[in-house]
Amino acid sequence: MSTTTANPKVKLIGVLIVIAGALMLVAGGVTWGLVSSQLRAESIVVAPVTPESPGRLAGKPVAGPFTAYAQAAAINHHALDGAGGRTYAQIGNDAKALKAKLEASGLSKAEVAKNPDVIALAETRDSTMNGSFLRASLFTSVVAFGVAALVMGLGVLFALVGFALTRMSAAAVTTSDPSRGAETGV
Repeated sequence: MSTTTANPKVKLIGVLIVIAGALMLVAGGVTWGLVSSQLRAESIVVAPVTPESPGRLAGKPVAGPFTAYAQAAAINHHALDGAGGRTYAQIGNDAKALKAKLEASGLSKAEVAKNPDVIALAETRDSTMNGSFLRASLFTSVVAFGVAALVMGLGVLFALVGFALTRMSAAAVTTSDPSRGAETGV
């Protein structure tokens, strides 16, 4: 014998999950839009990596995850190029070694600070540090885009699961009649 029974608790849970999914979809979309508009407001344009090989996104405004990543890559290339292929940490180590060498030669700390090589390393390190900070900021926006996409995708999945639960709450259920089983000896 088959009967249709509605389970109001399952239906309520399904509806709540659909609502949660819709909210997640909206929240992810709003986050994506806010990050994109903030990047556009900065008026950043993807810099060419090199004149010979500018990159396919060169010249485009930074407003999405791919252009933000391309600009971060261009900044990295230019920062390393300006620093002779050395990173911020490597330049710091070079500066410490140079200062120690100059102090060991008998120069005072004031004389070491005025040394043109020490000044040049400090300027290079400052420039490399700025490039590093800019890259980190752009990578943060790339991560924000990824999280927004994840939340939107999960919102769609939640809505689908909630919809399925609401449909299942009114499914046909096969039940056996205990009095019939006694008559037939089953």
